[in-house]
Formats: sequence, C-alpha cells, structure tokens
Amino acid sequence: MRTRLTESLGIETPIICGGMMRVGNADLAAAASNAGALGVMTALSQSTLEGLEAEIARCHSLTDKPFGVNLTVGVVASEINYDDYIDVIISSGVKIVETAGRNPEPFMDRLKAAGIKVIHKCVAVRHALKAERIGVDIVSIDGFECAGHPGEQDVGGLVLFPAATQALKIPVVASGGIADGRGLAAALALGCDGINMGTRFVVTQEACVHEDIKQKVVEMDENQTRLIFRSFGNTARVYRNAVADRVAEIESTGGDFSQVYELVSGANQDRAWTTGDMDAGMVTVGMSGGLINDIPTCQELVQKIVADAENIISGRLASIVANGVVDASTAA
Repeated sequence: MRTRLTESLGIETPIICGGMMRVGNADLAAAASNAGALGVMTALSQSTLEGLEAEIARCHSLTDKPFGVNLTVGVVASEINYDDYIDVIISSGVKIVETAGRNPEPFMDRLKAAGIKVIHKCVAVRHALKAERIGVDIVSIDGFECAGHPGEQDVGGLVLFPAATQALKIPVVASGGIADGRGLAAALALGCDGINMGTRFVVTQEACVHEDIKQKVVEMDENQTRLIFRSFGNTARVYRNAVADRVAEIESTGGDFSQVYELVSGANQDRAWTTGDMDAGMVTVGMSGGLINDIPTCQELVQKIVADAENIISGRLASIVANGVVDASTAA
C-alpha cells in the first residue's frame, strides 16, 4: 500500500501509532515502526529533558525504521519550556514530529530548518487549513469518535475526513473510531492518505499498560465511553468508569474544575494504567474500543489491518462493482 503518507515519511504502511501520554514510549514506538507503521513516542511522558533524550536514544537502538516524537503544546497545568523540548528533539536526530494542542507555528521555522516532517493533529477543518498555511507537511484530523479531546463541534469521521480531504492539498490522516482494516479501507475511500490509531495500539502486547486495562477494552462495546469536561470547554472522551461518572455529576450541578481536579489528576491516571484498577482514575479510550477483540503484537496487528483492507478493496468492493451483488457477511 503506497500513498502520499508512506512516500513522505518513508514507511511501509499508511498507519500511524499516534503519540499517547503515558503509553507512547520507545518500546511501543519501535514495535509499531518495526511492523511497518509509524511509531510515535510522547515527549511529555518523560519528566525531564535528560529522560527524553535517553528515551529517544533507546528508540533509535530498537529500530532502524522511521519513528516520530509527539509534542503536545499548552494542555498541561505546569509551565513547560517547549523550546527546550524542541532542542532535544532536533539534537537527537528525530526526523518526524507530531504536534498537537495549540498552534505549532512558533516552532515551525526551527523544525523545518532541521529537515523535520511535521504532522499536526486537528479536530476541525478550519484548524487544518491554518496548519497547512503555516507549512505543516501532514494533517491528522480527529473525528468525534476519538479518545482524548475531540473538540467541541461533534463532527464524526464519516463527514470530517472527506471534508478535510476536499479542503486541503497536503496529505490527510484519518484519526478516531478506527481499529481494523475496514477503517483503513474506509479512510482511503474518503480521500485520506492513511490512518492514525491510539486505542487500538494501547491494546497490543508491547503497550506499557496493565493487562487488566487491555482486557477491559477488549470487553467493552461502543457505548462504554463518556464525554467529560464539556462544561469547561475542553471536552474529553474517556472510558466510562466511576471517575468519569463522578466528574459528569459534578459538571451537571455547575461545579468548576477545582472540584474534579483530584479525581482526574495525573497521579490517579498513573495508578489506573499501572495497577489495572479501571476505577482508580481517568482512562482515555476511544469508541473504537468496541471494535477491539484481541491483544496482538504490533506486527500481527499491522499485518492484519493491511491484509483485511486489501481484501475489502480488491475483493468485496471489486465484486460489488463487477457483479452488483455480494454477501455483506464476507466483509473482513
């Protein structure tokens, strides 16, 4: 499968394992890249610049394939000198950066001067157009189904993806609600050049997530997520657990963020991810969890997604065009 995404990034398949706080370490990024996708480490998962430098070096030692580093700007409470993070990323020889959160324009000149490809994550077409104007190479656009922050417009991928591809000249990556070959085939049909998956890569053998959390996602259906922080103008999609229900209850009575801060604190999130106690803290999961039924290696996952997408495109869809009739049960 060759698209503008694979050509631009030098990867084998049009699949990105997006950067994820607490999950996007060298092990997962290298495993995804070795499988032919683009693995992405998460810079802010490292508490120090020295830690980030060491983790990037470790990823270099685990793969000779392209990998990226995610830098999410302006969404954490503590003061961060992002220029220092950019320094480490550039000096470590990273050639692909995934930016998210606020506008990456302040960093673009330095990233481009270093020969770095920039993928910017957006939740609306107007944001994607701005990203294109400031010179990003690729836009990854999140549909309403995604984990994390889907924005406030509530536009699902079936509309948002083609709306973005018809508006932009640069490659568009579909993100949110995708977990298998059907999603890849659909994204390509909607004009995208590839897909970005987070939740699906969380539920792989290489992800540094407690096995009980992975099993909970395997068991969930598409209704097992909840939107929180909507009253704060910072909507987040998370697994529907005791914490999410309590936050929603506080919001419904007009509570402010100070009343939920402890519930959703980073310490409680760490406790959930590492102990497997799904009710210990906020757990970021997308609606695509309802499509996940196993815990494969990254290699097995990527191979199956590509094979299933190819079978759909050259098999089922080709049969519909040729014959006009096909049994829907034969779809991957």
